[in-house]
Parts: sequence; structure tokens; C-alpha cells
Amino acid sequence: MKSHEFASLLCSRLCHDLLSPVGALNNGIELLADEHDPEMRARCLDLLGESARASANKLKFFRLAFGAAGGFGDEVDTREARVAIEGLFGGEGRVQLGWMVDEPTMSKSALKILLNLVLIAGDALVRGGRLDVGAERHPSGLDIVVRAEGPRIVLDPELKRALLGESDEQSIAPRAAAAWLVHSLVVEAAGEIQVADQEPNVLLIGAAVPSAT
Repeated sequence: MKSHEFASLLCSRLCHDLLSPVGALNNGIELLADEHDPEMRARCLDLLGESARASANKLKFFRLAFGAAGGFGDEVDTREARVAIEGLFGGEGRVQLGWMVDEPTMSKSALKILLNLVLIAGDALVRGGRLDVGAERHPSGLDIVVRAEGPRIVLDPELKRALLGESDEQSIAPRAAAAWLVHSLVVEAAGEIQVADQEPNVLLIGAAVPSAT
């Protein structure tokens, strides 16, 4: 797949996720312009605030997960990733987060792998649940593990195929862009991805990233 084609997929995914909160902002502003009841205006302002926070949190997350955030150095502070994940999934209490990453920094590519695995696992928690994120460095590299547990887990088969490199890259859809990004980064690093989704209500995704990354 050509780089500009893949960039288009990522942009489509980003726009899809931002459409709802930005649309809500637009609708809220229109309602506020025509509303004169103080109580209803206060409610509109609350909704506008929620939509603005949701938009900002999504942008912060995707800036790290898809973009070149973190400055021009090779290493990125993992606290940025934690804040981005908490902003994306932890705000409404629908998803309980567990953070088991002791590394103070990660390479940009490794952090992108972690964040996009979190995105995939978090989206699979269609009714909420728990999302545990872990990373451990050892002499041969870095192991990243994301575990999702909830009353209903749905991992899109297309995303699973993209993660494992079983998809035709010319047929990748925007919804599978994050999975294909993970696959591409891990393959580039000569690493390995594993997906375990046989256990009821549990999804486990791991990536072994050699130390060169």
C-alpha cells in the first residue's frame, strides 16, 4: 500500500471518530442561539462542554497514536500515553483502566503500537468493562500486552486479520487502519503479534517488539 493511501485511511478513521462530538458541538451552538430559557441554556452549555472535552481528548489520543507527537526525539514519555488513554476511555466510567507500564519512556513506534492496541481492545468492549495495559522491557526487547474484559466483546474479524497480516493490503478499510498500522510497525521491527479471543468475555492482544525498536 502506498504511503498516501494509508495516510488517507488514518484520516478517514480520525474524521469518523471526531464527527460525533464535533457535530454535537455544532448542534449545541445552534440550539443555544435560539434558546432563551435559563435552565435550558445552562443544559446546552453543559452539553457543549462535554462535546468539547470529548473532541479534545480524541485529538490528543490520535495525535500520539497516528501522528508524530512527542517532539523530535526518538523517545516519548509514557505518561503522555496514559493521560491520552484515560481521556479517551476513562471519562464516562464505562471502561475501568489498569496501567501496568513501568517504563518511563518508549520509542515512538513502540508507543504507537501500544496506543493502537488499546484503541482496538477498547472498541471491542461494546458494553464497557475493564482494560488493562501492560509493557515490560527485557534484554531482547519490549513486550506489550492489552487485556480487555467485559460482558460483551466484539473484535471485528477484519481487524483481527489486519493485525495478523492476513488481509490484502489493498482491501483495508478505514475501520481497520489502526490494526494495519500495528501490523506494519511490528513487521518493520521484526516482531510478533498474538491475539487470543477464544476465552468468553476476554480479549488478549500482545506484541513482542525487539530492542532495536
